[in-house]
Amino acid sequence: MAVERLDKLISKILNISRNDAKLLIKKGNVKIDGEIIKKSDIKCDTEKNQIFVNDTACFYKQYRYIMMHKPSGVVCSTDDSDVNVIDILPDDLKCSGLFPGGRLDKDTTGLLIITNDGVFAHKVISPNKNLIKRYLADLAEPLDDDAINTLTSPMTLADGTVVKPAQIKVLSDDKMQIEIGIGEGKYHQVKRMLGAVNNRVVSLHRQSIGSLSLDSSLSVGECRELTQSELDELLQNSDI
Repeated sequence: MAVERLDKLISKILNISRNDAKLLIKKGNVKIDGEIIKKSDIKCDTEKNQIFVNDTACFYKQYRYIMMHKPSGVVCSTDDSDVNVIDILPDDLKCSGLFPGGRLDKDTTGLLIITNDGVFAHKVISPNKNLIKRYLADLAEPLDDDAINTLTSPMTLADGTVVKPAQIKVLSDDKMQIEIGIGEGKYHQVKRMLGAVNNRVVSLHRQSIGSLSLDSSLSVGECRELTQSELDELLQNSDI
């Protein structure tokens, strides 16, 4: 990274205001390479200097890539007045500029990627990147063969929106639980597609995006950073 003022850097690392960062520095709570620093405007390079705040090593990451097991009842829009996915992130993962890379409806659960890297998010959610998003859907009615044929062909929805063929796998004997894979991510797309074949989605859970599957060890509402291998594989498979 470029050399940056210490107060600005501490503010980014700890996700605090510049004034709070300056106060930490003024109190002697910040060290660079073992030396207490009390000047906020000193220049620092995290690739060369070791930074400690209250004797705890701090590492600056320009970009964050977070996997969340999104719970129901939490919105993805940060403009909404309801509790959103950024609100429920643990403090140690929060930083400025975070947003969900592809939204899930308020009542939809499962895999959500949260990042502050706009280029990466575009590669993940853009329909022309060929990343299939797979969902588990519980339906109100059995899904018959005619409906499956319709869903796995190009479709035009009621408002004229054209969607690409879905991938369908029936998971239950009563044909009321399915896995559905789509390469797009239009507004309420899965629900609208099922509605177009006279069915209704009772519950929806996203289990994967491309090569990335929801970590089974994450409880609802929990999250963790993506590993470098997960990032590399996700981008390699995004047809970029």
